[in-house]
Amino acid sequence: MCAKSTVAPLDRIKILLQAHNKHYKHDGVFSGLRNIVAREKFWALYKGNGAQMVRIFPYASTQFTAFEVYKKVLSNFWGNNQYFHKSTSALAGSMAGVTAVFLTYPLDTIRARLAFQVAGEHMYTGIVNAAVTIFQTEGGFRALYRGFTATICGMIPYAGLSFYCFENMKYLCMKYIPEYTCRPCEKNTGGLVLLIPAKLFCGGLAGAVAQSFSYPFDVTRRRMQLAWMTEETKKFGMGMVDTLRLIYRENGVTRGLYRGMSINYMRAIPMVAVSFSTYELAKQLLGLDTGLNIKTG
Repeated sequence: MCAKSTVAPLDRIKILLQAHNKHYKHDGVFSGLRNIVAREKFWALYKGNGAQMVRIFPYASTQFTAFEVYKKVLSNFWGNNQYFHKSTSALAGSMAGVTAVFLTYPLDTIRARLAFQVAGEHMYTGIVNAAVTIFQTEGGFRALYRGFTATICGMIPYAGLSFYCFENMKYLCMKYIPEYTCRPCEKNTGGLVLLIPAKLFCGGLAGAVAQSFSYPFDVTRRRMQLAWMTEETKKFGMGMVDTLRLIYRENGVTRGLYRGMSINYMRAIPMVAVSFSTYELAKQLLGLDTGLNIKTG
C-alpha cells in the first residue's frame, strides 16, 4: 500500500496521458505533474488512490496465493514430464493474474474514472458514487467490466512472463553466481536463498520484460474504461479489436499504443521488484521453501 501511494502521482498522469485527456494530452511526465498541481492543487496528484488502496490488498493476496495453488496443481498434473514443467511458472502466473483481475476489476474501472476527472469537471464524488452511477447509467455490471477482455489479453502475457522471468532469473543466480546473490539456507531446496538485492534485481527485470509485451493492451483497457466519460470518446468503447485499431489509426504506436510507457517503467519496475521481494520474504518468514532444485553439470 505504501508503494502504491508513493507512485500514485505517476499512476494518475499515466492514465491522463494514455486516454489523451484534453487538458494534459500535450504534456510529458514532469510537465504533466507540474500542470496537475498548478491547475488542480497538490492533492489532485492522488485522485483515484483511495480506490486503488481498497483494491490492492485483495488483488495482491489473491494473485500470489493463486500462483502457489496453480503451480502445485500443474506440477502434480504434469507428473514427470520435464517439457511441460518448464512452462509451469508462466502458466500458473497467467492463471493467477486472471483470477486476481476478475475479482477486483470493477475497482480498477472506478479508480481510472476518478483519476481521469479534472477539477471543475467532476462526474463522481467518490468510490461509492462512481460505482452506483456507472452501474445505473451505463448498463450494470457489464459497464464496470468494460475493457476486461483487453485486460485479460494483456494480463496473460504480463503475469505469465513476470513469474516466468523471475523464476528463471532466480535459477540463473543460484546456479551461476550464488557467491554474489545467495546465502546458505539448509531448509531450502538446493540449500540457498536469494539475498534481498538479488530479489529486487530479478523482480525488477521480470517486471520490465513483462510490461514491454503487454503495454498496448493496458492502453486499450484504459481507453475502453474511460470511453463513456465524454461524447467524443464513446467510440473507444465499442470493443477491444476496434479500440486497438482506432488507437493505432489516430495516434500510431509511440503516441498511441505505447503512450505513457516511460512512466510505466518508472513506477512499475520498482513496484514489481518490491512485490516479488516481499513475496519471497513472506514465504521465508512463514518457513516455506523458496529454493530451487539446481542441477549441476
